[in-house]
Amino acid sequence: MTLEILTSDSLAPLRHGFFTRKGGASSGVFAGLNCGTGSSDQADIVAINRARVAEAMQVPTSHLCGVHQVHSADVHIAEDASPAPAKADAIVTKSPDIALAILTADCQPVLFADYDAGVVAAAHAGWKGALNGVLDATLDAMETLGADRDNTVAVIGPCISQAAYEVGPEFSDEFMSHDVEYSRFFAQGQDDRMHFNLPGFGLYCLRKAGIGEAEYTGHCTYADADRFYSYRRATHKKEADYGRLISCIRL
Repeated sequence: MTLEILTSDSLAPLRHGFFTRKGGASSGVFAGLNCGTGSSDQADIVAINRARVAEAMQVPTSHLCGVHQVHSADVHIAEDASPAPAKADAIVTKSPDIALAILTADCQPVLFADYDAGVVAAAHAGWKGALNGVLDATLDAMETLGADRDNTVAVIGPCISQAAYEVGPEFSDEFMSHDVEYSRFFAQGQDDRMHFNLPGFGLYCLRKAGIGEAEYTGHCTYADADRFYSYRRATHKKEADYGRLISCIRL
């Protein structure tokens, strides 16, 4: 089976993609293109999957550069393919020799580009990272390399949609403690439950930060099991583990 790669006209002509789970070598609950080295999938199979992604991005596997994601607002600036620091949730570069990679399984994968300045970035933005400012921090880091946020495009890839993202009152309270205006990203569910609009919040953060253009592909990871891995879906199904989707961009 061939790889399925979702792309955006807004990021053309840069090589980029939000890879679905199709076209991979993994089996069982990981069936497909599981690129998560931190999963309990077989390491050699994950390596095969990552090699297929690297080939699609036209770089050696060693030049597929990611970070150890911890739901932070920390950003790593990559000058070459040397190992990234242990903990960060976004990666920025001016180097055309590497492909930036982010892993997700419901959180937002966000790809950035200022094509004129020759600066690209990839960010992992779950609710905690987004609330703590990882998207704004990514734009700040891009500007240190010469990017202009007015000329920067960001695309949010497949992530969990509001319909599938049910949360408790303590979750919404944390957002309200930051800004009561964040209530717009919550819809009332049953009893005291709420539904959180993660991609809507991501778009808000990007636009508030002054980005030139921001969009969301509109794909829900929870709702489409054939194409996407989902941490929450795996939890609801009481599966032992879950695969990780990969999203990449390079100059």
